[in-house]
Amino acid sequence: MLRAGRICSGSYARHAVSSLMLGPRCLFSLESPLCSDCKCRQTNQAGDNNTKFLRPHSHGACFSTITDTVLVQARDPSQLALEIENAVDERRLDDAWKAYEKHVHMDGLPRKSVLSKLITGLAESCDAHWLNQSYNVVSHAFEEKHEFLGKEPLIYLSLTLARCALPNLAINVVRKLVKMEAYPPVAAWSAIVAHMCQTSTGAFLAADLVMELGYLFQNNRVDPRKKINHPLLSMKPNSFTFNIVLTASLMFGTTRKAEQLLELMPRIGVKPEVNLLIVMARIYERNGRRDEIQKLKRHVDEAYGLSESEFRQFYDCLLSCHLKFGDLDSAVDMVLDMLRKGKNAKRSLEAAKAVLEAVENRKLYFPYGKTEAENSCSSERPISNSQMPSYVSFFKDNGFARLELEARELLKVLSDKLQEQVGLVKSEHGILHPTETMYAKLVKAFLEADKISALASFLVKASKEECPVSVERSFVVQVINACISLGLLEQAHDLLDEMRFSGIRVGSSIYSSLLKAYCKEGQHEDDITALLKDAQQAGIQLDASCYEDLIESRVSHSNTPGALHLFKELKNSNVMKSGHKEFKTLVQGSDDNEAALTTRLVEEVRSGNTVDHAVHDWNNVIHFFCKKRLMHDAHSALNKMRASGHVPNAQTFHSLITAYAAIGGKYVEVTDLWGEMKVLAGSSSMKFDQELLDSLLYCFVRGGFFLRAMEVIEMMEKSEMFIDKYKYKSLWLKYHRTLYKGKAPKVQTEAQLKRREAAIHFKKWIGLT
Repeated sequence: MLRAGRICSGSYARHAVSSLMLGPRCLFSLESPLCSDCKCRQTNQAGDNNTKFLRPHSHGACFSTITDTVLVQARDPSQLALEIENAVDERRLDDAWKAYEKHVHMDGLPRKSVLSKLITGLAESCDAHWLNQSYNVVSHAFEEKHEFLGKEPLIYLSLTLARCALPNLAINVVRKLVKMEAYPPVAAWSAIVAHMCQTSTGAFLAADLVMELGYLFQNNRVDPRKKINHPLLSMKPNSFTFNIVLTASLMFGTTRKAEQLLELMPRIGVKPEVNLLIVMARIYERNGRRDEIQKLKRHVDEAYGLSESEFRQFYDCLLSCHLKFGDLDSAVDMVLDMLRKGKNAKRSLEAAKAVLEAVENRKLYFPYGKTEAENSCSSERPISNSQMPSYVSFFKDNGFARLELEARELLKVLSDKLQEQVGLVKSEHGILHPTETMYAKLVKAFLEADKISALASFLVKASKEECPVSVERSFVVQVINACISLGLLEQAHDLLDEMRFSGIRVGSSIYSSLLKAYCKEGQHEDDITALLKDAQQAGIQLDASCYEDLIESRVSHSNTPGALHLFKELKNSNVMKSGHKEFKTLVQGSDDNEAALTTRLVEEVRSGNTVDHAVHDWNNVIHFFCKKRLMHDAHSALNKMRASGHVPNAQTFHSLITAYAAIGGKYVEVTDLWGEMKVLAGSSSMKFDQELLDSLLYCFVRGGFFLRAMEVIEMMEKSEMFIDKYKYKSLWLKYHRTLYKGKAPKVQTEAQLKRREAAIHFKKWIGLT
């Protein structure tokens, strides 16, 4: 014990222990509890040249045994770096993480190669916990020493985050790459975007990312002749990138942001691919831009390489726009043109079938055709469903060809889902036909506009172009039958008269149905008499149940002679009840199996979805002025819109807000619009969507209106909408970094106090306090 004490008190020993303890602060606490009484103080080192060692049985030995390993590691961080690498190789991620934390605590970040291995190793696990930890490593390194971060490991991490449905983290990694000027090639980040676009939040963020990167290249601000710009130009969005983001925006309903992307394309010199024309048309249709679709029509008709389904989608958009704007004449012309072409094609179909049979019988060989077996062999399992590649195989793909193929497969998946939403046009053998839904919407539009004569004219023309079917299942009969089911008896009677005057046969079931409906409602004696007379002149034989209802109606109205006359007529017509049952079964079967239009039309009218056609016209006028930045004219149009009794919707306000955001400095006007929107939301059916609220939040944060910003945030969080906090954190740091940093002034008004509190609250919300 005394020897141990002398050793601790010796000058050389004091120097040795002291030099060992010149490490990180945390090691000073690593003191053995057995030698707590041994306090070695640093004194003069001269005069003691004797080297003495601690014996195992002494208290000093306890101190040396416990601290020796830790202190050696502190002086040699390469040991910890080696431990991190070995743990990652052996998939001991817990040990790798502990070693990393020790390294950071003792000596800061490990060297670049070790950091890259840790990031990719954690990412390869595809586990949500380790992916978050890997992202945390990147965030910490980005703040401390971003030169320690490698380009390829970050691309790999972002791709893995996107594949594992963490799009908010994936996009932030790409943003960090851009800030580091380690520009990812478009083939790489397009694959990241493709995976992000499989979810609603990811599609929203992907559109933001394309816009952020696109703005770097707009108006030819990057000179392609300078060699220094080549890495930046390799990141420039291409037509495929726009295609996948626009398709996803359509899929998840963020079409106003998609239209902003379309406006960005010519400004950065991106020409659309052929199939992108269809996506553009669908975006314009959703936003009510009929004129833009009309401009695309010539390009679509002349385009080479469009498939049958793509033509179907385009004409579906055009028809939908005609209905939105209440242009029934154009819609009717399109439908009749489809019917006419379909009829002509059907005439030549038999000849085509004969040729095909001849080819099959003679077993002619077509060198460019693929057999079913070849097609099945060539269809491999999609890469998008395969396992995440290791970082080694990812790194070997220098040109990112595999990622590009994977992105194209994901685009096809989205496109196939989007095709399922086409409901107005169908195709058979390459010929377009209107669907029952199209007929239902068109007939409903005629009925709402009370244009019975125009509807009758359309029915007459359509029946002449219609393919031969039984009278009871014809298009005309189904429309009149739907009117009867909806209780529109006067309209049904008018249509029946028009068909009779035009010589269109309708069969006996419609007369029977309308007479029964009249009898059920009562007070239609004159109509019943006129309809019976018309049926007799047309040689229509009514069924027994119809006679029974008519007789009962006459008796209930005390018209005994009329009842007796109908009874005699029933006896003379020899209509048996069994025949009536067969007739009823036939009609019922027809209604259930063939009369899809009748059912669809009844559902469409009863849904109550009415369209204010003028709102789309006003929205287009306001949008035009906003694009030209003529805000005074835009507000004048808005006032006229209100004065004419039309209520602005989310589309109206989005055009105004995005225009103000582009101009800048007009945040008071945006605040006024926000107040009006809140009033309309409480008194009308206007709904706040994510695109509109996100645009509002951007304006308020940019302008420093944090009271209003917190109102928008509260509304978005209440509706469980995603908010990109990273974007608004960057906005704060760019424009409001020094705002309210000092102490609050002693004298301030209540309004100033509220503004300060709102700003501090927002700063806390984005994670800066």
